[in-house]
Amino acid sequence: MVDKKLVKNKLADLAGYYKELKLLINEPVKEILDNNLKLRSVERLFQLVVDAAIDINTHLIAESDIKVPDDYQSTFITLAENKFLPLDFAVKIAPSVGLRNLIVHKYSRVDSNKMIEDVKKDINQYLEYMRHINQAID
Repeated sequence: MVDKKLVKNKLADLAGYYKELKLLINEPVKEILDNNLKLRSVERLFQLVVDAAIDINTHLIAESDIKVPDDYQSTFITLAENKFLPLDFAVKIAPSVGLRNLIVHKYSRVDSNKMIEDVKKDINQYLEYMRHINQAID
């Protein structure tokens, strides 16, 4: 059974990280790139946003007796297939897990300028994500 309180708490965490990240990424890219503390804060806050969503996704999947997908990126698609998220939206937001993995695991040299631009482009999807999840559990 879905623990609505747990999901609401995770959504509140996500909203807090989102708000902090939005403040940072509204600054000029050069200002972020020239300040390692700001750059690392952008990286970490983006990771926290994505991680909170993954936690929500995995809880909803586990507690709804849905087949667990092979990777975290696929959790968004699985939620769409089970009517928690619109499919077109899930397809759009799922790749943000790849950016999170690139930042966290440093699979290759991260182009910080591109990373900031991608975060700026992707972050508003999480505002929409929060709306969809709230609607799905209410």
